Amino acid sequence: MKIMEGKVALVTGAASGLGLATAKAFAEAGAAVAMADWNEDAVKAAAEKLAAEGHKTLAIKCDVSDDKQVEEMVNKTVAEFGRLDFAYNNAGIQNELAEAADQTRADFDRVTGINYQGVWSSMKYELQQMRKQGSGAIVNCSSIGGIRAGAQRGVYHGAKHGVIGLTVSAAVEYAGRGIRINSVSPGLFQTAMSDQMIASGQKEALDGMLAMVPAGRLGRPEEIASAVLFLCSDAASMVVGHNLVVDGGITL
Repeated sequence: MKIMEGKVALVTGAASGLGLATAKAFAEAGAAVAMADWNEDAVKAAAEKLAAEGHKTLAIKCDVSDDKQVEEMVNKTVAEFGRLDFAYNNAGIQNELAEAADQTRADFDRVTGINYQGVWSSMKYELQQMRKQGSGAIVNCSSIGGIRAGAQRGVYHGAKHGVIGLTVSAAVEYAGRGIRINSVSPGLFQTAMSDQMIASGQKEALDGMLAMVPAGRLGRPEEIASAVLFLCSDAASMVVGHNLVVDGGITL
């Protein structure tokens, strides 16, 4: 029997990168998977591909910065599959590079709306369902940017620091009610976000960061998926409010 047979997982930012890899890992472990993303065509295609391989999937268009859409995302998941056991709140974007004095309100609102408010909102509605059930596990996606500094990335780093704060606070509230909440902090991974950095002229900066990774390479999305599944599994039953850093050693 697969270790997550009969369970239901929800993944945001599931059309590509870390989210897609994690949705696939949940499905291969036996869970039914609700895959949410703002890009409706991409998330439908991803869900259909997994369904064609024999997995139970549901594609949902959702902008996590919109509370109403997030509430509907959770409601659709429960309506389709009857419950919600696991959630990986992964959706996120990069900020526009700028010193603190030059950052714009528009970019601040855009980044925090998805990276911080989006996690808060997703967790809020997921917890409402899990609280009814008396069980569940949530993993929020922070970043090594949530535990260290970086020039011109204050908006992104601030939001990711905030994700860890949201995680530990909620973890304390719900640990005694059968719900575990943790976070994962990826380092440098091969994703659409790293591709975007290269396309926007940041290859030199990315190469400079990569040179500081003791493991000597970019991470693979499947390596984050493995971390998320561990944190959701019974093997992590005493792991509460932990931020699991998966970075090849760069923060050392």
